[in-house]
Amino acid sequence: MAASILLALDQGTTSTRAILFDSDGTARASAQVELPQIFPQPGWVEHDPEEIWRATVSVMRRALANAKVTARDIAAIGITNQRETTILWDRESGKPIHNALVWQDRRTADWCRAMAKKVGDEELGKRTGLLFDAYFSGSKIAWLLDNVAGAREAAEKGRLAFGTVDSFLLWRLTGGKVHATDATNASRTMLFNLKTQAWDETLLKAFKIPRSLLPEVRDSADDYGEADAAHAGAAIPIRGIAGDQHAATVGQACFEPGMIKSTYGTGCFVVLNTGTKLVRSKNRLLSTLAYRLKGKPTFAIEGSIFVSGATIQWLRDRLKLIASAGESSAHAMRVASTGGVYLVPAFTGLGAPWWDPDARAALIGLTRDSGISEIVRAGLEAVAYQTRDLMVAMKEDGAKLAALRVDGGMAVNDWVMQFLADQLAIPVERPVVTETTALGAAYLAGLGAGVFASTEEIAKRWKRERLFEPQAEPRQRDALYAGWQDAVRRVRSSTPRGPTPRGPKR
Repeated sequence: MAASILLALDQGTTSTRAILFDSDGTARASAQVELPQIFPQPGWVEHDPEEIWRATVSVMRRALANAKVTARDIAAIGITNQRETTILWDRESGKPIHNALVWQDRRTADWCRAMAKKVGDEELGKRTGLLFDAYFSGSKIAWLLDNVAGAREAAEKGRLAFGTVDSFLLWRLTGGKVHATDATNASRTMLFNLKTQAWDETLLKAFKIPRSLLPEVRDSADDYGEADAAHAGAAIPIRGIAGDQHAATVGQACFEPGMIKSTYGTGCFVVLNTGTKLVRSKNRLLSTLAYRLKGKPTFAIEGSIFVSGATIQWLRDRLKLIASAGESSAHAMRVASTGGVYLVPAFTGLGAPWWDPDARAALIGLTRDSGISEIVRAGLEAVAYQTRDLMVAMKEDGAKLAALRVDGGMAVNDWVMQFLADQLAIPVERPVVTETTALGAAYLAGLGAGVFASTEEIAKRWKRERLFEPQAEPRQRDALYAGWQDAVRRVRSSTPRGPTPRGPKR
């Protein structure tokens, strides 16, 4: 058997997965383990790095067994990961010094406010494309150095290593031989200069982060060494790494400027390819990398929503309104509308375009007639309204939106996708393979291993499974969105940093 099978390791916020893909993009086998969430205090979210590592090795072995193949049949591994989640570990022992601080964690909000005054959002944006928010890794590194006993001293002596989850897994897979990350993950740290494509010494100094902590930055398709034979029975080349939203952009074959995708997982992330042009948003969206290949960066504008699919998880696990996520669409179809109920899922603040860390979730518009179906439907509708917030901002930044490619767990929900098309007033395209994050990691590994010659070759493999055309009347669509805008206004803090809610745009 020719070694053309690609192994994607997809380490997400709520689960760790391994999926084997054939070179045509068909999933051959998979394995998955849920990842426990740790909430030490309100607004704090952590993961156990050792649990992530154990799960990664487990799903890798199980996926190989499920496919009835061996490590020798694998051309390369591609890694994709929850971005911004921060781990510091001891270089000698390889042991983390603290739980991972998850991207949703808000404990560094005050640090970010102080730094915004000292350095300025404008200066940070000019260098990194980002703004000061607890979302990003830089503030989490600073917190660990200042709050874990002995951490700063050890870091200054070069004894500690920093990594997002990809870098931590790479270190473990290679037995500590490779401390590296790819440019997309680096671009989410608040420490990486988009223009120079290197760590920014000015910001490292301002944040008091030792340069020795940081991994080497490589291309998204590159030589990352080999996974040791002990993990799967034979050494496997590691040839691709990208943060989850960047991997999904590749998996959706959004290789041309103007192409746009939205991933619906724990959060929602809309990425617009801007090509070789580094576009600066005027509406508090992020400038970032789509991917970097052969040393050439492809840029993007991104809108990040902290909670989308996690809303349904909350309705299921905390409120016990549904027994499974699959029940949500049945509830939505059971009623003609929410009856004026809106659920603003600001459980960890509001992301783009508001960037309000102090906003908190709320159910608004409840009456005696409101029941489980209305509340569940409001949770689903919030996904579309938040996406429209981002689309309005992108249009005001000059984007011309023709269609939206969707993926992630919620993309399989036909009701949500139709409501999304109705709110956006553009067609929504769902691909045959909705696990595009893992698929993108596999494609990058294939590029790095020579299985694919170019992105054009990958683009030919993208296939649409269903097209959702807008059906709602403009007046009805805009009336619903106006109610959402009012709900957002009510939950925002008294000192917001983002724009004032705007009227609906057609």
